[in-house]
Amino acid sequence: MNKLALIDYVIFIIYFLVVASYGYWIYRRKKKTSMDTKDFFLAEGSLTWWAIGASLIASNISAEQFIGMSGNGFSVGVAVAAYEWIAAIALIIVAVWFMPVYLKNKIFTMPQFLKTRYNETVSLIMAIFWLFLYVFVNLTSILFLGALAINSLVGHGNFHLIMIGLSVFALLITLGGMKVIGYTDVIQVAVLIIGGLATTYLALTMVSEHFGLGSNVLAGFQALMKDSPDHFKMIMQKPAADAPQHEINKYLMLPGLSMYLAGQWIVNLNYWGCNQYITQRALGANLQTARNGILFAGLLKLMMPVIVMLPGIAAFVLYRNGALQNEMAPGGHFNADNAYSAILGFLPTGLKGLSLAALTAAIVASLAGKANSISTIFTLDIYKKYVRKEANEKQLVWTGRLVIVAAMLLAILFTWNDLLGIGGEGGFTFIQKYTGFISPGVFAMFLLGMFWKRTTGAAAVAGIITGFVLSVVFNNYAPQWFGNETLLYTAFPNGKGKYEIPFLICMGWAFFFTVLVMVLMSLAGPKVNPKAFELDASMFRVKPATMVLIVITLLILSALYVRFW
Repeated sequence: MNKLALIDYVIFIIYFLVVASYGYWIYRRKKKTSMDTKDFFLAEGSLTWWAIGASLIASNISAEQFIGMSGNGFSVGVAVAAYEWIAAIALIIVAVWFMPVYLKNKIFTMPQFLKTRYNETVSLIMAIFWLFLYVFVNLTSILFLGALAINSLVGHGNFHLIMIGLSVFALLITLGGMKVIGYTDVIQVAVLIIGGLATTYLALTMVSEHFGLGSNVLAGFQALMKDSPDHFKMIMQKPAADAPQHEINKYLMLPGLSMYLAGQWIVNLNYWGCNQYITQRALGANLQTARNGILFAGLLKLMMPVIVMLPGIAAFVLYRNGALQNEMAPGGHFNADNAYSAILGFLPTGLKGLSLAALTAAIVASLAGKANSISTIFTLDIYKKYVRKEANEKQLVWTGRLVIVAAMLLAILFTWNDLLGIGGEGGFTFIQKYTGFISPGVFAMFLLGMFWKRTTGAAAVAGIITGFVLSVVFNNYAPQWFGNETLLYTAFPNGKGKYEIPFLICMGWAFFFTVLVMVLMSLAGPKVNPKAFELDASMFRVKPATMVLIVITLLILSALYVRFW
């Protein structure tokens, strides 16, 4: 891949200076008054709906989406857009039903929710777990994949130098607090969308030119659909017994209609509704602002596959028609994870700089958001409760800043020589593997805790354990223990000598049985748990303007599914 030209570096430096200057201006404005914990961790009351929505997307979209989802677009096609499009419905559910519960009960962190609803034990267990997960899984994988993606775009860059640069950039933003993160994310998401759309435009133009249709984007898109119709089907068919392995692998990743009855909802609702990293953006606002911000993020999610998936499909069509041959791996095959960077290599001078800025924006926003969440959980749920109960606001803010620096240093240390093996597994798989095992238990604990007054603390602890154990059993042992074909699942050969149940099916059954265990245990307790939340119907009513946003989102989503079913 060609190195960047001078104009590319100039564009990137302008982007950096704009973000840094704007962040510093926001910080200086806030510094005129003393900053307390709610300002630093939540930007209480100061984020507008559009800042909340942009920040949610900027924090969510990172290198694993650009690289991983584009790679999935190459190998599977539009079906992988389910992760983005179902997220739009999940965000509606979170906005209408979850946020009123959090805001009415003045919940600022997810461990605080667990303490308020259950007990200290559940809260502490999960606070420690989330800290380890965020530092050693999320922060490290974002940093590793981000540095890898930028290194491939720059050409002969220095991986470690890029990694340090990304960390420092994220630190500059994070140390200013949640308000600086929230408002700089507006710029980040604008750069991310503009740069991403430029890459998609180029990819479709390349396809159009390759088929002799001129430089026509629409012609390029139609050529994709005509050449590879199988890549434009949302629902994967269950493979026959004699199906080739690559067809089976697609189904293992996205198991047709059954995934919509199982894990797809748990993945999305757990991520968007029970995740400090995400909910933190809305917890400092009033209900209407929070709702509008979350719904705005839902609308933006509908267009994300155009940016992070379509270039992968374009790379697939170009490759199967004789282009991109120089991007093949040593074994003579095309590595799907190289699909996005293969397209980036053809960007003209100037646009490469914009794409570099877009990638950096996605990575830095995710790093900053994750570091702030780590800092919030440690400072408010561990340090203030168990280490220094008498700490004042200023001390807590400074503790938060020190934790941010420490978390980033740990991430750099563990990513330096890829001690965790992220490169071997692939960043997207790495994140799914370690968060997916705990998601069914966590989501069951939150869902029943919010909406069933009988749920007990003992049932919550049992839920965490049951969800984890069942996830391990279904993912790793069920086929060899119970057979490959049962009433609950079908296991398929994974090409590595073993049989495997689709991951999203495993998650669905782990969640189902976890809820069953929690319900049975809670039935042995009082009819109304003394720590249950008070709910009333008025909490969940939405204003007409909010309903309009919801209806628009659902209509667009329906049209997409009808078109690509």
